[in-house]
Amino acid sequence: MTIHAQPTLPEGGKARRVYLLLRDEMSNGSFREGALLPGENRLADRFEVSRITIRRALEALAADGWIEKRAGAGSVVLSRAGSGNRIAADFAGLIPQLVEIDRSTTARLLSFSYGAPPPAVAEALGLATGERVQTAVRVRLSEDEPFSHLTTHVPADIAASYDEADLATQPLFRLLERSGVTVDSATQSVSATLATPDIAGALGLSVGAPLLSLRRIVRDSSGRGVEFLSALYRPDLFRLEMTLARTGSGENRHWEPVIGSGA
Repeated sequence: MTIHAQPTLPEGGKARRVYLLLRDEMSNGSFREGALLPGENRLADRFEVSRITIRRALEALAADGWIEKRAGAGSVVLSRAGSGNRIAADFAGLIPQLVEIDRSTTARLLSFSYGAPPPAVAEALGLATGERVQTAVRVRLSEDEPFSHLTTHVPADIAASYDEADLATQPLFRLLERSGVTVDSATQSVSATLATPDIAGALGLSVGAPLLSLRRIVRDSSGRGVEFLSALYRPDLFRLEMTLARTGSGENRHWEPVIGSGA
């Protein structure tokens, strides 16, 4: 059974919190396919809420295809289409792996426009007052299931060499290189955020669902900012991994990432 395209959170803040926490536990494998969830009384004690609140959360999970409520048995965790195709990337070699993910998945272009950049983008790219950027919003899908929401800002003079059709079918790195850009370096950060209504609708999530947030600034060989990326990933379908090795000796022994270990 698959998750509904536009799941609906249960009424009440406490029921929504229980819904999201239980759904995350099913996503990360704490409750595997075929497992029985604890009974309503135990869940009520665990989350310090009423049985009515638990019942609302379970009904929403059942409606969204996460569980099946069976008379006399309780709530059983269901399998989900695409759940076995979770995408993993090694943080130590993240950028080339994300480029490969772009090549092996499909994209749906949601918007494409030119205009003034947000102040944070202008500052990060080192743009002068009045300079414009091409802004594109895409959703990337694996086997027709959306797993990431990507917003890119590229200086207008660079973006002039490609159009909407190009961006919907080719990785942005390839389009930048076609524009004559020599990509030299990038800085990126990873954090977490919650799905806003528009993001939730695009990724088939509930409003307030947790998301992995990645922000990247790409520069060319002269140090010019050529791309500002804001990417949001569904944690049930995408994860970041890192392989570490113990190196050194004595008191200087420490952990270091294994570059190019793969995921």
